[in-house]
Amino acid sequence: GSIEKLENKYDIHIKWRAFPLHPDTPEQGRTLEVLFKHKGIAVDVDKMMAHLKATAAKLGLALGDRKMTYNSRLAQEVGLWTETKGHGHKCHMEAFKAYFGDGKNIAQTDVLLNLIENSGLDPKEGKTIIETRAFSDAVDSDWKLSRAKGVTAVPSFFFGLDRLVGAQPYATLEKLLVKNGVKSI
Repeated sequence: GSIEKLENKYDIHIKWRAFPLHPDTPEQGRTLEVLFKHKGIAVDVDKMMAHLKATAAKLGLALGDRKMTYNSRLAQEVGLWTETKGHGHKCHMEAFKAYFGDGKNIAQTDVLLNLIENSGLDPKEGKTIIETRAFSDAVDSDWKLSRAKGVTAVPSFFFGLDRLVGAQPYATLEKLLVKNGVKSI
């Protein structure tokens, strides 16, 4: 997608960070209606999802008819581990597809092991990472950083003093780089 295209065109590296997205969500998940009610927000979920699907389609992102939200903590730990293995972007895209496209519960070990395998990594090693919670401290550190920087939504892109919040078209991300003096290769 856009991230890989930017990284290749500008010889940059996008650093993925974990963000506490509804960390109080139970492992079995909760419906979107309950999520927003729990947050004290009155929302028409069907209307909101239709708007999100239209926006996602414009950005070339697959967004399914999901009705649930799931706890992403373990998936974030797996994602940070895959970053250290050079497979982070692939894993993040697999997680996006599983969660937003297919509505899978990314808090479940079997779903995470499938993401790991689809990302080109050894699921046995991944299972050890999950069972030992080897990247728990790294996620805690990212969550602390996101609070310190005032991040309230994802994705958020930072470059110098500039920030972009939300899914952005390629051209908008490219403008941020050009504005900050990054030249294409």
